[in-house]
Amino acid sequence: MKILSIDHVQIAMPDGEEGKARTFYVDILGFTETPKPPELAMRGGAWFHSGNVQLHLGVEKDFRPARKAHPAFIVEQLDPLLTKIQQAGYEVDLSQPSLDGYKRAHVFDPFGNRLELMERL
Repeated sequence: MKILSIDHVQIAMPDGEEGKARTFYVDILGFTETPKPPELAMRGGAWFHSGNVQLHLGVEKDFRPARKAHPAFIVEQLDPLLTKIQQAGYEVDLSQPSLDGYKRAHVFDPFGNRLELMERL
């Protein structure tokens, strides 16, 4: 047995905040929303994709943001994206040094979840 790939990554969000999720993940980061199956849609949350990347946001009753654990996304044009994120009022941490051929930064979604954005140098 061996693991072949990741199907999706799920992070948590508070109940009833799907609009904020769509604004950040679709309008700012450029994801496309994926309709949830009807039997799962009643749980709340939202699913997104961009290319082969699938990101699920699931409602967590006693929500606390993941300030340390995070997914890392490979992006193009990191600097303009970071400017867009900052201008929209979201938290950005630019203190991350380049790592193994990548320029990187951490950003935080509207719920305080940490995301790493990486661009190949």
